[in-house]
Amino acid sequence: MLDAAEIRIGARVLLGPGVHLYTTTHPIDPIERASGLQLAAPIRIGDDCWIGGQTVIMPGVSIGARSVIGAGSVVTRDIAADTVASGNPCRVLRSLK
Repeated sequence: MLDAAEIRIGARVLLGPGVHLYTTTHPIDPIERASGLQLAAPIRIGDDCWIGGQTVIMPGVSIGARSVIGAGSVVTRDIAADTVASGNPCRVLRSLK
C-alpha cells in the first residue's frame, strides 16, 4: 500500500496475494513532474468485495460493495456495487443483480 491519502477497506473484504493499492501519482507535464510534485487521492473498497491477486487499484478509485475484481486487473475508474469487473484496464463484465 502506498498511502499518501486515505485507504478505506470495508468489512469482510477479501484481498488476494500481491494486491497493490496506490493513492499517489504525479503530473503528466514533465516540468511539473520535475518539480517533485506528487498528487494523492483516496481509495475506497466497499463491504464484501473480493479483489483477485496481483490487482492494482489506482488513486481515487472507489469499488462498490459486493463487487468482484478479477486477478491481475488494473482498476483506473470507479466500479459500481454488485459488479464483476476484470482486465487491464479493468472493465465491467456483468452485474451481480
